[in-house]
Amino acid sequence: MIQFLLNQQLRSEQTLDPNMTVLQFLREHLHKPGTKEGCASGDCGACTVVVGELAPREDGSQGLRYRSLNSCLTFVASLHGKQLLSVEDLKHQGRLHSVQQAMVDCHGSQCGFCTPGFVMSLFALQKNSAGADLHQAQEALAGNLCRCTGYRPILAAAEQACGQAVPDQFDAREAQTIAQLQAIAPVATAELADADKRCLVPMTVADLADLYANAPDARLLAGGTDLALEVTQFHRPLPVMIYVGNVAELKRVEHFDDRLEIGAATPLTDCYQALAAEYPDFGALLHRFASLQIRNQGTLGGNIGNASPIGDSPPLLIALGAQVVLRQGQATRTLPLQDYFIDYRVTVRQPGEFIEKIIVPRANAAWRFRAYKLSKRLDDDISAVCAAFNLHIVDGQVADARLAFGGMAAIPKRARAAEAALLGQPWAQATVEAACAALAEDFTPLSDFRASKEYRLLSAQNLLRKYFIELQTPHIETRVTAYV
Repeated sequence: MIQFLLNQQLRSEQTLDPNMTVLQFLREHLHKPGTKEGCASGDCGACTVVVGELAPREDGSQGLRYRSLNSCLTFVASLHGKQLLSVEDLKHQGRLHSVQQAMVDCHGSQCGFCTPGFVMSLFALQKNSAGADLHQAQEALAGNLCRCTGYRPILAAAEQACGQAVPDQFDAREAQTIAQLQAIAPVATAELADADKRCLVPMTVADLADLYANAPDARLLAGGTDLALEVTQFHRPLPVMIYVGNVAELKRVEHFDDRLEIGAATPLTDCYQALAAEYPDFGALLHRFASLQIRNQGTLGGNIGNASPIGDSPPLLIALGAQVVLRQGQATRTLPLQDYFIDYRVTVRQPGEFIEKIIVPRANAAWRFRAYKLSKRLDDDISAVCAAFNLHIVDGQVADARLAFGGMAAIPKRARAAEAALLGQPWAQATVEAACAALAEDFTPLSDFRASKEYRLLSAQNLLRKYFIELQTPHIETRVTAYV
């Protein structure tokens, strides 16, 4: 059985279909139609809801954290121990919530289909940002699409709602909500099952290891931003899932003198501060990683584990020399991330083995790291090419080099021939040109609807040239840029 709060109402569910999304649960099971289905793939934001969960405060006590999510990609089992808020919960005692009123006052709605999603994203922004500026509002709304109103009045509504935020019913009930969530905090493995489908929700990494060893064909569910598409887009049932989002050991970010250790189930939003502090380019790329709703849900381990050739984080992590720790039962092994990928969607993971954590070296001033993402639009888009360059230059010569690309092959991959062309050579234009030529030996990219093979190869070469120019003249850096 799983338990969660539906606003303030305690829900206990035992026999729901584990393949049911929160969107379906709201609309079809609870008959709450305010949350809309636009794309069923996490692209449009019409289905945005807000999930509240316990989070530590600076003084060590427990507070409440609200985050926007795409309900079309969220399975109901992942609500275990949390609070779910939909647009129906905002109006209180006959009065619109301040974010709803701002949308009215600023004429932020026309046909209205997308409006509930915008309202929920604005609600989360209001709760998380005191006096949010235009940049914060744009980032919060980047995952919400409107086809008829235009974004100027919606951004005006964001300015009004966040600049003049007034206490609401959620603030008044904060202590009550925290107490309710503490009372239902999961302490043991839970299960949601219906007919021949089930989802297990372990609480510890040891329990996860045991469950997965006994059911190696189960699908691991973290954020679900990729896995849920098998249900919503391809209509493939998932008989057995194991939800890892409640395993605290997999959601830690630990700092050591020489490395960061990031739990595989850590949401990308929670990875941001640590990675951006060490590598500003990594932080800049995470701002362009899908939408805020996806980053709140998707995990670093999931972005690696699904082995997509166009995942944004693997090229950066490979260039940094990151490692993954794999666990199978009680046994663990550590290997370079570059060796994790074998072929398209094929990895070295064995049955019952899962990613436990990612080890990222701390920044070293002797190395020059940069990252670049090319996509058709700036926000909420998949890379055509993602490149990461990390060079150690000593006395004007390249002492070591790590160049990694996504979107150029069936796997995220180092450019070994280009690296060889750089090693031991002076850091000069002629050396860079030799490395650019060698990229044609490293990669034979494919053409698809994102880019042609010719565009990909030329772009990869131009990004290396860009990297050279930026290191020579740092004041003109324009990193992690989209080209349209």
